[in-house]
Amino acid sequence: MPRQPVAIVLTTLAAALLLLLAPGGTLRSQDEIQPVRVTNFPATQQVAGSISVDGVIRHSATQRLKDILVSPVGPRETTRLIQAGTLATDGFTAVVLSLAGQTRAKAVRSGAVGAVLVPDDEAIVRAFEEEGMAQFPIEIAAPSVTGASLHFASAPERFTVAFPRYRVFFYNTTDKTANVNLYAYVTH
Repeated sequence: MPRQPVAIVLTTLAAALLLLLAPGGTLRSQDEIQPVRVTNFPATQQVAGSISVDGVIRHSATQRLKDILVSPVGPRETTRLIQAGTLATDGFTAVVLSLAGQTRAKAVRSGAVGAVLVPDDEAIVRAFEEEGMAQFPIEIAAPSVTGASLHFASAPERFTVAFPRYRVFFYNTTDKTANVNLYAYVTH
């Protein structure tokens, strides 16, 4: 018998044997419910108690700080910045920030409208408020707010988060008050 037909027959038999020995004897799709078996390892990695996953594990979430009124104030005037609340990032590793809004009237002096996110930690916030020292900040801005249009927006930017919550402070270097929206898409 020539070698090539023998190799084909042996390969076919091996493939058939693998299909027969597959769990359940058939191939399963990823959409089907599949059993899971937990194996305990040595004492350093023991699994105890019940193991369950309740509901869908969220990969991302969207938060929005809406219609924040931001009067003219420079980004380094930390005692005068507009406080807008907190952004929750616990359980996520990154945030994509986008900032948009509109000035109340056409700006005569162009400038930037932005947000500074400072970790919501007592010592870090105290250093920020008392000495103007922004430790571990995240900052986003719409850099060219001009009198040409009432509306402005930043480009979306992705940042790595290192704290479970951030306090949000807004600034506005134009000469007009602005309504600002901050969109935060937290993700992994």
